[in-house]
Amino acid sequence: MIHRDQLVAACDHQLRSSQFKDFTVNGLQVEGGDTVKRVMSGVTACQALLEEAVAWQADMVLVHHGYFWKNEPVAITGMKQRRIKTLLNNEISLLAYHLPLDAHAEFGNNAELAKRLGWKVEGCIDGELGEGLLWSGRLPEPLSIGELGAHLGAVLHRAPLVVEAPIDGPIERIAWCSGGAQDMIAAAYNAGAQVFVSGEISERTTHLAREMGIHYIAAGHHATERFGVQALGEWLASEYGIEHRFVDIDNPA
Repeated sequence: MIHRDQLVAACDHQLRSSQFKDFTVNGLQVEGGDTVKRVMSGVTACQALLEEAVAWQADMVLVHHGYFWKNEPVAITGMKQRRIKTLLNNEISLLAYHLPLDAHAEFGNNAELAKRLGWKVEGCIDGELGEGLLWSGRLPEPLSIGELGAHLGAVLHRAPLVVEAPIDGPIERIAWCSGGAQDMIAAAYNAGAQVFVSGEISERTTHLAREMGIHYIAAGHHATERFGVQALGEWLASEYGIEHRFVDIDNPA
C-alpha cells in the first residue's frame, strides 16, 4: 500500500509530464482515497472500465485517455457526470497520461510497439528519443508490405488497413506513431521511411501515401495504444509492491 500522492509523483517524474504541451491534463485528474493498493489500467477511462474497477475494488484507475480535453464542454453533465460520480462514490482516483505515455523511451506506446513487433529503434524524427512522438527504425529483416501487415495483425490481434504505394522492393526502413497520427506521414516520408504505421486513417491519407510513394498501415488507435499503460502499471507494481491489473475494453477503432 502506498499513498496516492507518492504514486502520482512517481509517475509524473518518470514520464516528465510537465514538459509536454498537451490537449488534456496529464497526471491526477480525479482524486480518490488517500492510499492505493490496487491499480487497474486501461486505454480509455470509459464507463465499462470504471465498472470493472469498482468490481475489483481498485483504488486507482490508470489510463492513456482520460478526461478534460481541450475545447470539450466543461459542464459535468450526462456521460461525464456518470463517470466522475462512479469514481467519487467509490473513492477511486483517476490518473491519466496522454502524450507523455506515447513518447516515453521505455514504457511509451511507441517503445512498446517496437519491442513487441521486433523493430530496431534508431531514433525520433521530431525530437530526442523519449520526447518525440514520431519514431524511426528498421525491420529485423526485409519484408513485403503484405508480410508486414500480416505480422502486425498477428501481434495486435486486429487486422490492419494497408495502403500500398507504387514502390518496388522489400521494406526495411519504417516509421511509426501510435494513435491518431496519420498526418505525420509526410514527415515520415521526408525522413526516408518506406512505410509509416499509425492507428487511424483519414480519406486524404490514402492519396498522400500513393502519390508520395510510402506505404501506410492503419493498425488501430486502440490496438496501438494498449501496451504503454500496461508497461507503466507493471512498473508501478514491481517498484511499489501494489497490485496491478490491465483490462482491455474492446474497441474496433
